[in-house]
Amino acid sequence: MNLQEKINFDIKEAMKARNTDKLAALRALKSAIMLEATKKGVITVPDEVSLQLAAKLVKQRKEAASIFIEQNRKDLAQDEMSQLAFLEVYLPKQIGEDKIREVVKEVIIHVGASSSVDTGKCMGQLMQKLKGKADGTVVSRILREELS
Repeated sequence: MNLQEKINFDIKEAMKARNTDKLAALRALKSAIMLEATKKGVITVPDEVSLQLAAKLVKQRKEAASIFIEQNRKDLAQDEMSQLAFLEVYLPKQIGEDKIREVVKEVIIHVGASSSVDTGKCMGQLMQKLKGKADGTVVSRILREELS
């Protein structure tokens, strides 16, 4: 069962269970996948594209929740966090900060980076190595810490 089939199955289950938050999150993901498939003129998209779209929606939900929290709208933030939890199920397990720090140190040595001027060189290689396994903001923060 590919990711699209799993999402469709989970949508049906959420409908049966009358879980509106889960249903909204899954429908948003399905919509994004269908839009991508339409752009490419195909019926299904590869699982890695579906995962990228899921990661994008997770990031959007996190950003929206933090904005709502800043604006003291806990009710809206709670909705975003609820949907976020349902979307994160489809993402691969994220690696911890210790493992990210190891990879950052390896890349710094490989590139020969010595200051924050070399951040761009390192980030390109880091995101290739950690694609889908780590959040870019965490990687960037750790890289800045290591280069300072």
